[in-house]
Amino acid sequence: METSSGMCCCADWVARLARDHAGRLAAVARREGASAIDALDLVQDAFHTLLQRPESETLRDRPDEAARLLAVIVRNAARNARRRHHRARPHVELDEVQLAADAPVPDPLEHERLGRCMAKLGEIHRHVITLRVLEELSGDEAATELGVSANHVAVLLHRARKQLEACMLAAG
Repeated sequence: METSSGMCCCADWVARLARDHAGRLAAVARREGASAIDALDLVQDAFHTLLQRPESETLRDRPDEAARLLAVIVRNAARNARRRHHRARPHVELDEVQLAADAPVPDPLEHERLGRCMAKLGEIHRHVITLRVLEELSGDEAATELGVSANHVAVLLHRARKQLEACMLAAG
C-alpha cells in the first residue's frame, strides 16, 4: 500500500514500532544473555521475521500486539543463540590433537545392540538420528534436509531417542 507521496506506509508503521520499542526489545535480548551488539542484531532480525509473517498486515493497526510478538521473537532468538553458543566446539589446531593411548575401547556387544536397536526404528527416526546425532546437523539443517519444520525434527528426535533408550535397556 502506498501513500500519496509514493512511499509505502509500511515503512512508517515499522519505523514507529522500532522507535517506540527497540530499546525494550534489546533489553529483552540482554536479559537472555546476548551482548549489546548481538541484542541489536536480534532486534533487527525480529523485525524482519515479523514482516515475513502472514499476519503482519493485520498487526499494523495493533502496535501493542506487534510489540508483544516482537518480544517473544527476540526472547526465543536470544535463547536459541545462547544454546548454539554453549554447544559450540572450539577449533583445535591439528598439532594440538593428541590421541589418548589409554582411551576406553568401545564394547563390541554394546555397539551390536545399538545397531540392532537402530534397525528397529522407523525410517524417519533413523534418518533424524543420523542427521542430528551422527552428522551433527542443526535442527534447522535437518529440517531442510527432511522437508519438515525444525519443531517436527525436535519431536522426531525426542521420540527416536526414547525408542532407542527403551530398546537398549530391554536388550541389556
